[in-house]
Amino acid sequence: MKIMMFAHGGSLNRGCEAIVRSSTSLIKEKINGAKVYLASGKPETDKIISKLDGIYDGSSRGIKKYSYDWFLSSVKVKLFHDETYALGKIHSNIVKHIPNMDVCLSIGGDNYCYGEQPGWYEINRRVKAQGKKLVLWGCSVGPEDMSARKLEDLKLFDLILARETLTFNLLKSKGLNNVKLCADSAFTMEKEELELPTGWLEGNTLGLNFSPLVWKRNTKSQQAVRDLITHILDTTDMSIALTPHVMEGGNNDYEVLHHYYEEFKHTGRVILLPNHLNATQYKGYISRMRFFIGARTHATIAAYSNFVPTMVLGYSIKSKGISMDIFGEEKLVLGIEEISDSNKLKNKFNEMVRGEEEIRQKLQQAIPNIKQMSYKAVEYLDKLVQ
Repeated sequence: MKIMMFAHGGSLNRGCEAIVRSSTSLIKEKINGAKVYLASGKPETDKIISKLDGIYDGSSRGIKKYSYDWFLSSVKVKLFHDETYALGKIHSNIVKHIPNMDVCLSIGGDNYCYGEQPGWYEINRRVKAQGKKLVLWGCSVGPEDMSARKLEDLKLFDLILARETLTFNLLKSKGLNNVKLCADSAFTMEKEELELPTGWLEGNTLGLNFSPLVWKRNTKSQQAVRDLITHILDTTDMSIALTPHVMEGGNNDYEVLHHYYEEFKHTGRVILLPNHLNATQYKGYISRMRFFIGARTHATIAAYSNFVPTMVLGYSIKSKGISMDIFGEEKLVLGIEEISDSNKLKNKFNEMVRGEEEIRQKLQQAIPNIKQMSYKAVEYLDKLVQ
């Protein structure tokens, strides 16, 4: 069986890398003879994922002005309000591989959280038009993300795998009968433990991840996180390891964290992890932390899956749902509007420290079940293609 993953922007986002890496391993472990290919927006960044059987350039192509395709696209859009021809040309790097595949896996877990996606809708339509199986893999969708057009697209899928209960319940409530519940594949991803850097206190280092995505949505959060760092340094003897997880242009955690590092390095208790590690190496560091505070979902998944008590900054539907599935409640999860409140951040941190052992025990109980739910995704996929 030949499977093509698409809707992937590249592995400079270590969360996207974690999804591809772990999903490929799960599929190959459980489905005999499966070949897994990746269509990527930045294929050169994915060469670090060795288990893939092939990596294709899946980047969008422009339509050259005054070309035949440009004229035909213009006529179809202007006269008939039909953008299918134009979108087919723009996404031809993906579309051309559909005939050679048995299953097409739309893997961008967040892709349906950001408004309408006409390009993905067109690819999906073409997958089904060619009689191929279409799967939405490990997705999250919030009520604010739903629209009539999106719902029509979701009906095309042979299988939708929701990675947490909130998304599962929402999609079922919309009348979709092609939905199954699983967990994010990254819970099962392996880790690689590198040498600990100077300044790391074994058993007493806290990880902190923050993202431009979050602070741009709430600009005052930058100062609140600064106040939280000061609070941790003043009230504990822990070291802080600033931990980037996305290094894309214009959305680079490392740049934000570097400012905090420059400000606090004089304390001798603040470390900045490098920006060139892969997802398994970041997971290796996160697994050895005492606590973790993170804005990036897959950085928090790396922590949860290693039983590290974790506080989430600026939640989305996925963060809420993942926490609910682990703890039965939104445990230590702060909304985007809350994270500009320094006192709320400090109080949540203090709550995490007070509940350290209880949280760790809960994670040790829950995570094996969550990992089983990750494997469920492959079981559902296998049943679909039998």
